[in-house]
This record gives sequence, structure tokens and C-alpha cells, in this order.
Amino acid sequence: MKLAGARLGGESTSREQVDDFQRARIVSAMVEVAAELGYIGATVAPVVARAGVSRRTFYELFDGREECFLAAFEWGLAQAAGALELAYRRERGWREGVRQALAALLASMDAEPELARVCVVEALGAGPAVLARRAAALERLAGALEADAPRPRGASGKPPLGAEGIVGGALSLIHGRLLERASHEAGEPAPHPLVELHGQLMALIVLPYLGARAAAEELARVAPEPPARRSREPGANGSGGRLLERLDMRLTYRTVRCLTFIAEHPGISNRELARGAGIPDEGQASKLLSRLVRLDLIANGGASGPGLPNRWSLTPHGAGVLAAVRRH
Repeated sequence: MKLAGARLGGESTSREQVDDFQRARIVSAMVEVAAELGYIGATVAPVVARAGVSRRTFYELFDGREECFLAAFEWGLAQAAGALELAYRRERGWREGVRQALAALLASMDAEPELARVCVVEALGAGPAVLARRAAALERLAGALEADAPRPRGASGKPPLGAEGIVGGALSLIHGRLLERASHEAGEPAPHPLVELHGQLMALIVLPYLGARAAAEELARVAPEPPARRSREPGANGSGGRLLERLDMRLTYRTVRCLTFIAEHPGISNRELARGAGIPDEGQASKLLSRLVRLDLIANGGASGPGLPNRWSLTPHGAGVLAAVRRH
């Protein structure tokens, strides 16, 4: 996920650039805290503590909690829109375009479960401004779905189940799976990834337009692979600031602390990282490490196998990102 509104490409660090970076850290912290504690629990105090900034800094950038949460929600919408549009444009036909777009969206949500929970679950209780923005986003998504859709077979008009109903039904299935994930955190069996809903969601989408046969076909098909990420080699396309802008994740204070500790202690294990970087438990450390591996920021040099300790070090890309962060 990219830094929210970050503009870090200049030679000097201006006040505006510092504010942008602080804002990105606060919004990232809001995502983490709201995912853990819910919107009710995501008050200013835990958010600034997670971001590593003062309350004064928070109120210089946001009027209050709702505005900060709205910024996080807008950030999530931008990520979702980018994934959908990129994947949809790769295909010529409506059906295959929707298949690719849906796969990309679900993969993105699986990669960033905290952001997915914030946008799908916690947004429902986050106040009128967020609800209005959510309604507008769903209306736009329904319009996009129907714009290129084929005319329903055997009918002259729109299908009985309109695009608004299709989008609402799909969102309900995703909402339920995200709640299962929260139950898993409380000790229940681990839920399946969201991408496993691809066939059900595609069947729901195509049924009103293409009929029962097409829906049955979608239930039997395997979800396509999402579009490959762009290369993020250190130094590509200019300055370290641009490297940060292309980084496809939330660059939180915890993430920077983790990368810094690994750089200073190459070969450390999960347990050593959790203790040294101040991460509350090994489970949270493992989640963060998995994300950093997917982004090619760290690599495991230990022997693979059950019960064998990991030995983490920065990749060249990770070292480049950390150097860019330190400069800015």
C-alpha cells in the first residue's frame, strides 16, 4: 500500500513533506488500531501511541478521530479502485474483465486484512461522513459493473436483481468472511482466505446477466492470478522518495522499527525481533514478517522446516527502502 498523500521526492525535507509523512504514519496507525479495537476503540490516544507522534501533531493534521478514519477509508478505497481498474482493463470481454478484477480485489484484501476489515466492517459504525463516502463508492461500483454488462438473456431491460443488489450481496459475503477472521483471532479455527470466495461471487454477479449455466461454470472455475506487481528495484526511477511512493504497503512506525532492527541485527529470529523491536507478541511479528517477505524487503536465511528458527536479513530492496526512510 502506498504512503497516503506522500510527496517525498525532493532533495530537501520541507515542512510540507514532514507533514505528509506524519500524516501517512497516523493514518497507517489508525488502520492498525481500528482493525484491532474497532472504530469505538480507535481513539486518539492509542492511534498516536502506535504512530509514535504527539497529540499536538495529530490535531495539527486532523480535526479529530472521524476525519482521521475517513482518511484511512479513502486510502483503502483508492487501493481497491486501483486493483480493480488495472485488472479489468487487461481483458476485452465483460465477464473475463470482472473475473480478473474480482481476483485482484480479493488478493489485495487478503494481503492487507487490517485495511480490509477497516473498510468493510468498521466503516459501518464510523459516523455519517464515512457512511456517505461508502454509499457513494458502492453506487459508483454498481454503475461500473453495469456499464459494460451484457443485456440479460431473454429480457429487454435490466435484470431483476440490479447491480446495486449484486454489489450488496457480494459485500455481505466478504463481510462475513472478515468476521470469521476476527473470530480466529479470538481462538477459533482459522478462516479460509477471501480469494476462495471468488467462484461464489462470480456466480452471483453473472447469474442475472448470463444465466444459470454461466453461474455454474464460475463455481467450478479456479480464480485467476492477480496482475503481477511492478518491479521495485532500489534506485529505479530516481530518488529514494519515489521508491517510497511506489512501496505497496502501509509504512508504519512498527514497520520501520522492524526493518531497522533487522538491519542492525541480521540473522535474528522471530522471537528476538518481537522482543527487540517492541512488537507485543510473536504472532503479530509473524504477520508483519510475512508481509515484508511478500514485498521483497526481507529474506529468511535459516534452514526451512518445522521447529527451525528463522534468520532474517534485509534484501537489497529492503535496504534501499530503509535508507530512503532515514533520509526523509
